[in-house]
Amino acid sequence: MNNQDFEFLAGLLKDKSGLMLTSDKVYLLESRLTPLARKRGLDTLDALVQKLRSSRDDSLIKDVTEAMTTNESFFFRDNTPFDIFKNHVLPAMEKARPNKKLRIWCAAASTGQEPYSLAILLKENWAKWQGWNIEIVGTDICTQVLEKAKAGTYSQFEVQRGLPIQMLIKYFKQEGDIWRINDDIRNMVSYRPFNLLSSFSLLGGFDVIYCRNVLIYFDQPTKKDVLERMHGTLAKDGTLFLGAAETVLGITDTLRPVRGQRGMYVSTSGNAEELMQLT
Repeated sequence: MNNQDFEFLAGLLKDKSGLMLTSDKVYLLESRLTPLARKRGLDTLDALVQKLRSSRDDSLIKDVTEAMTTNESFFFRDNTPFDIFKNHVLPAMEKARPNKKLRIWCAAASTGQEPYSLAILLKENWAKWQGWNIEIVGTDICTQVLEKAKAGTYSQFEVQRGLPIQMLIKYFKQEGDIWRINDDIRNMVSYRPFNLLSSFSLLGGFDVIYCRNVLIYFDQPTKKDVLERMHGTLAKDGTLFLGAAETVLGITDTLRPVRGQRGMYVSTSGNAEELMQLT
């Protein structure tokens, strides 16, 4: 791939998804887009780029963007954000929400393991949450992975990644070579396609946001924009979870890390830490 084609594709992906590609990622473009080119009846990646340059094929642009989106996910990934959710966030929300409403957003939800992990934690102590209006919203730019998330079906390999055997037996049914999550868990989560570069206005407000391992693919101005718009949707006593390699430090002063709670951030003008007795 020549430099001009790389710059064209990198610019297209940055504009459409926020994804930043450096010149050392040529191999990534080639490995992910060459199969797409063949699927589209094009002999080479060069032909794919030429088609993108010469026509405004929105479906092709969408396919290219989705092919380049990282969709790595597994149940209870990294553990810590889920332990904090169970041990600190939920008890605080129980006390702070007399209206018994709780909204959770999993941005870049991929194939659904993260939102289903949160739903399972709620179900584990369901007697406490019966009568609550709880909404878990999973979004992703890639419609293909959302279809898998909605189906709630996973391979043996996928359920073995992070999911305790007791929870597998309790919340899944085996159907041949796949495991299907129980309907009562699946129905706790709704999914919708969403691009983090789009306006958040139609999403509404949230008490908890998980946006993990996404910002690492954005440049600094895009990170700042996304974080500050997320802050705008977050309740004053709400919590935001980022990936272990991500931070708000040096990017925005609307959010701050919670000392001793890796990956957890709260509003600088809110009182989430006091509610959770973390200070």
